[in-house]
Amino acid sequence: MRVALKRAEAVKSLVGDGAEEEMRLSRMPGADLRKDPARLLDEVKAAGFFPGQRVVQVDDTPDAAAPAIASALQEWSPGDAVIVVAGARRTNPSALRKLFEPHPAAIAAPVYDDPPGEEEIERWLVQSDLPQVPRDAMRDLVALSRALDPGDFRQTVEKIGLFKHGDPTPLTPEEIGQLISASIEAEVDDLIEAVADGKSREFAGLMRRIEAQGTLPVTICIAALRHFRALHRAASDPGGPASGLGKMRPPVFGPRRDRMIRQAQDWGMRRLEEAIHHLIDTDLTLRSASRAPTMAVMERALVRLTMMPRERR
Repeated sequence: MRVALKRAEAVKSLVGDGAEEEMRLSRMPGADLRKDPARLLDEVKAAGFFPGQRVVQVDDTPDAAAPAIASALQEWSPGDAVIVVAGARRTNPSALRKLFEPHPAAIAAPVYDDPPGEEEIERWLVQSDLPQVPRDAMRDLVALSRALDPGDFRQTVEKIGLFKHGDPTPLTPEEIGQLISASIEAEVDDLIEAVADGKSREFAGLMRRIEAQGTLPVTICIAALRHFRALHRAASDPGGPASGLGKMRPPVFGPRRDRMIRQAQDWGMRRLEEAIHHLIDTDLTLRSASRAPTMAVMERALVRLTMMPRERR
């Protein structure tokens, strides 16, 4: 039987009700099982120092790990750790599907990243000591839940609860905007802002710092695409960039809003379309089987955007 679950609740639901507080979770990359097939069985059989249900989660599991997982399932006995295997979408010939779907004791459970509904958001707000949220703030939270992964959104709600602790005033959209900005990776944001502003002197230093932090090129590309698409929506709005940014969800506030209005005006819709096409091509290259050094590909794309002439209307 297949069960559609939200990712944030998948492990708890598979382990069983009431196990969340006592669950002891250990994780391992599925790719490691190709080099060390016995590692999973060792983790499953290991005795814990603390009481409670033990869970071993295997992440990003490839089909090549199926023999190691099959061995662990065969050797599993009551009292061992629960095995949770997570991976990308599998087609019918998948070795993992053939292993789990007919297994008499295992469950094949597709997990969907559906955004939480308003009732679920209200429950999280109550748990974060925010029982009464005005409609305009709730509207922005619902929009934000569709822009973030469920786990990231849940953490954002908890941050909002901590921010408003002891504050009797109602939550406002402005406060939500401030907290959203604080939760974004600042270094990547600074890099994309330098690119959009054409600040070539600042670009090199920011790029070196981000590279030293180990940030993935595809993460930088996604952030750049998100920013330039927002500028394009603002620039193409019939009422002007300010009107376009005012319609965005989550909303844009304060100095960042003023900066994005200026960037949208400087670039213009035609140049922004060129920038987006270039970033999409870069994203496809990063995700392809190309042997080109990915960070160099990303840096070259950003340098090109930094040096691209603006319309300066």
